Amino acid sequence: MKKYLGAFVPHLICMLLFVIVSLAYFSPVLSGKTIFQSDIAQHNGMAKELRDFRAATGEETYWTDSAFGGMPTYQLGAQYPHNYIKKLDATLRFLPRPADYLFLYFIGMYILFLVLKLDYKLAFLGALAFGFSTYLIIILGVGHNAKAHAIAYMPLVLSGIILTFRGKFLWGMVLTAIAMGLELSANHFQMTYYLLLLVVCVGIAYLVDAFKKNLLPHYFKAIGVMVIAVLIALGLNATNLMATKEYADTSTRGESELTINPDGTPKVKTEGLDYDYITTYSYGQLETLNLFIPRFLGGGSSEEFPEDSATENVLLQMGATPQQAVETLGQIPLYWGDQPIVAAPAYIGAVIIFLAVLALFLVRGRLKWWGLSAFLLSLFLSWGRNLEFLTEIFIDYVPLYNKFRAVSSIQVIIELVLPILAIVGLQQFFNEFVSEEKRKKALMYATGIVGGFCVLVILFKSTLFDFVSPYDGDIIEAMGAPFIDAVREDRMAVMQSDSIRSLILVLLTAGALWVYSIKKIKMLPAVGVLIVIILFDLVGVDKRYVTNDDFVNKRVMEQPFPRNPSDDQILKDKGRYRVYDAANNAFNSAQTSYYHSSLGGYHAAKPGRMQDLADFYINQGDIGVLNMMNVRYITLRGKNGGIVAQRNPYANGNAWFVENVIIAQDANQEILQLDSLDTKKTVVINASFTDELPLDNIQRDSTATIELVKNTPNHLVYEAATKSPQLAVFSEVYYPKGWNAYIDGEKATYIRADYLLRAMTVPEGFSKIEFKFEPLVIKTGSAIALGSSIVLLLLVLGVIGFRMKKKGEA
Repeated sequence: MKKYLGAFVPHLICMLLFVIVSLAYFSPVLSGKTIFQSDIAQHNGMAKELRDFRAATGEETYWTDSAFGGMPTYQLGAQYPHNYIKKLDATLRFLPRPADYLFLYFIGMYILFLVLKLDYKLAFLGALAFGFSTYLIIILGVGHNAKAHAIAYMPLVLSGIILTFRGKFLWGMVLTAIAMGLELSANHFQMTYYLLLLVVCVGIAYLVDAFKKNLLPHYFKAIGVMVIAVLIALGLNATNLMATKEYADTSTRGESELTINPDGTPKVKTEGLDYDYITTYSYGQLETLNLFIPRFLGGGSSEEFPEDSATENVLLQMGATPQQAVETLGQIPLYWGDQPIVAAPAYIGAVIIFLAVLALFLVRGRLKWWGLSAFLLSLFLSWGRNLEFLTEIFIDYVPLYNKFRAVSSIQVIIELVLPILAIVGLQQFFNEFVSEEKRKKALMYATGIVGGFCVLVILFKSTLFDFVSPYDGDIIEAMGAPFIDAVREDRMAVMQSDSIRSLILVLLTAGALWVYSIKKIKMLPAVGVLIVIILFDLVGVDKRYVTNDDFVNKRVMEQPFPRNPSDDQILKDKGRYRVYDAANNAFNSAQTSYYHSSLGGYHAAKPGRMQDLADFYINQGDIGVLNMMNVRYITLRGKNGGIVAQRNPYANGNAWFVENVIIAQDANQEILQLDSLDTKKTVVINASFTDELPLDNIQRDSTATIELVKNTPNHLVYEAATKSPQLAVFSEVYYPKGWNAYIDGEKATYIRADYLLRAMTVPEGFSKIEFKFEPLVIKTGSAIALGSSIVLLLLVLGVIGFRMKKKGEA
């Protein structure tokens, strides 16, 4: 027993060091601060009603009225019954944010290296190199938490897969099921999809190897084990997956029924996102080199100019004051790539790149080939429109690829596989069975290739590159040619500076390995030196973009949108109504959602029909549609720049009876009929609902009334009084997969009206009408999740029991 405990001590020490390093890098969390993340601030605005309801009632609402006129909370932090994998995830993320994600980066990669049978010291080194990769730090800075979350579990999923292929079927199944369950619980399906592409590369490499070694039965047995593990993982996340799929079909990620654009031109129907939208963020082929030299293309879009800036000197010569010069520099991009905006270069590290090249001369077998193929695939796909033929093939023929935007994001696979190659190569370099001649030759080749490239850039940068940005024309027009010449000189200066930096780091690393190879130092001090160099390399670049200055008091993130006088004015009105934010970009801001029921919001997958109304009417300046959405207040910019609230006296209210019905034959007619329509009197109904609309029984009753008497996000109660059956329209979003209607306690039918709203026939007399959000998908998914959790628990107990029995027999 003491022997086994002793074997765990180094790993426990490494875990403790990971905790310390995570907290040290994000040290402001120790004083109760949190990092300001713009995307999370927007998320908090969207989720405010959900959280307030949960705090007030202790219950969960799966619908919110605070955004886009109403939408499910499935992607806003909803909590589901029996979601035990999420509880495990929360247990692993015990550190304050964002240190928790950095810790996850470390431990996931550490476990992978142990599964790859690396020395724990090298596993520790590799985990640090992975975790401090600049892109992985930057996404924490801007608030892409779900993305970071999914990336952090990628190494753990690979660990389970490799363990299974190695023939450890029981433990491989357990680890794959848990790791994949955690991966899916992160709820960033784009990252999980890219992981799948990596797994395909791994699977092909193992298939070729199994074919060569005549081990195909073993290979397919491993595949079967992994399929079972993935099915368990899917079951653990069944509620979220099913609910997300259900909502996605009705969102902007789903297929629209419209076949026309707002300007009347035919709409190109696609099953996924538009090509231009998918490829907006395409990595430049030349930009790839910032993986090795951080400011090869000038760094990020808001990169600071060098201290002895030629651009600043020109500004001063033009008569600008020092303060004016600083302000102007803040508006000029050093970045000269063609992406619209880049927070920071996706720097992996000069040392890691050097070690990965070294690995190509030392590593053989499956890992080398799946690592190299995954690297090339992700690199080529990240180029997007800059490698058009491959991108079009994937968009047109590879399932689900066209569901995701920002193709440059696939470089996360590069962030994963290059450190793996680098550290496995380092293990081979330290392997005593590798000849000294082979080590020295590999070291010489790698140093010549990588170091030689740096020298080439340093000596011939002005000949090889023009430092011209696609946007320089606008700068020349505004500031003149001499000014842009100075900007390009500064771009060249930062490339030169970082090229020299990368060269020095490569030579220091090569020097340390050379000293080891001639037996002047042993492995432990050599690894120690490499840890210092890698931390200096990566943390030095990371701190350019994510610093202690990015941290704020927790209250700032908990209440990200300061309350202004217009909010106070609106909140005095205690009725149920909506607010339209015309002071900002209503459909790209959650500021209004934080305080009010908003027609807009901030989300990557907006409700599809609400977006259609925005495109056809609201964004075109025609806001007549706001009346039917019960927009009682519109916020505007006042003369002094402040936000003022203007009351809309024409809002239709929460519900009303109509006099006339227009039947539309398709979605195009539905939306076009709303143009200049008096929605208070006339309603547009799609022909598909006419069977559920008994028009013959509807007679005008001028004395009829309908009033909202109770409302919570997931339960609305109306009282109606009529002398004859009437057609009522409700200013609520039509979403049949969960909303049920009841009249006097009996389930009733409702239909879609005015393209987006709900309508139903109300019988004569006094009626109590209720709408309850009772999504069946939650009940079904929760039952599957519970069953899958029980299966996983039994599997874990069975494996432990089996192992104990085997040890007892031994």
